[in-house]
Amino acid sequence: MTAKIETYQESEKSFPSVKSILKKYNLFFIFLGFILIGSLLSDQFLSVQNILNLLQQSSFVGIVSIGMTFVILVAGIDLSVGAILALTGMLVSILLSTGMNPVLAVVLTLLVGAFLGFVNGFISTKFKVPAFIATLAMMVSARGFALLTTNGEPVYDLPDSFTALGGNVFGKVPLTAVIWIVLTIIAIVVLKYTTFGRKIYAVGGNEESSRLSGIPVKKYVTWCFVICGTLAGVAGILMSAWLTVGQPTAGSGLELDVIAAVVLGGTSLAGGKGGVGGTFIGVLIMSMIINIFNLLGLSSYYQSIFMGFIIVLALIMNQYITHKK
Repeated sequence: MTAKIETYQESEKSFPSVKSILKKYNLFFIFLGFILIGSLLSDQFLSVQNILNLLQQSSFVGIVSIGMTFVILVAGIDLSVGAILALTGMLVSILLSTGMNPVLAVVLTLLVGAFLGFVNGFISTKFKVPAFIATLAMMVSARGFALLTTNGEPVYDLPDSFTALGGNVFGKVPLTAVIWIVLTIIAIVVLKYTTFGRKIYAVGGNEESSRLSGIPVKKYVTWCFVICGTLAGVAGILMSAWLTVGQPTAGSGLELDVIAAVVLGGTSLAGGKGGVGGTFIGVLIMSMIINIFNLLGLSSYYQSIFMGFIIVLALIMNQYITHKK
């Protein structure tokens, strides 16, 4: 009898239940559901050109969302990413307009993005200012600087060697999408297979225990903000290259889309749970929703309304499946 029970238990371990599969891959099933809905509503949804357009439109939010995932994993938040994107986009455009070497201009701009992220992290950890307030102040200041640089006017006539970053590779594949995918893979490896990544999860899971175990909590939290600021800078540079113009109003409201995508991807606002892989799918789901509405010719006003409902519904489904087990 005992042998039969052991055999049954082993078979249960060998063949996972439907609930366990849903619990582990619920976001992926939601993703497939939206693909099915899109393909049924429009025969253009799964066309190669539409998929490439979808990747192009997703890439800027996607790149910033990688950095936001790091910040939220340590139970932080960064409201300044949209403003940093605009400021860095303007900065690289202004530097290029002066005749500076494109590589040097890009490197200097990335350093500025990293510095702004460092300021966010330093104020939040050193002075114990809530990240919400610290990054809100940075959002207002960075947006003001972006507008001040040219009195709110765009910067035109960027060199072709720079605008090529916003072009295509292999004929039709957008380079920004390739960069987004590569950065996502790098971030997944860092979070999953390095000591740095494991300590980020530890800090987000229990800050006090991490401190008592010898992890320099402030240092790791600050690094996450630096990563977020740097990636916002990357997105700002790529957006200017794609638009072929430095636009001081770029990235308005981006922070809300980014936070929604990260949370939709399964990363907990309480920290310590989630990952960049889920964020990648979360970004695609949000982009698919907008894309479906565009293919159906719905007004942007309706898009905003339905986007809110669908995000909440998807999150409720995600949480229900996760906690049902």
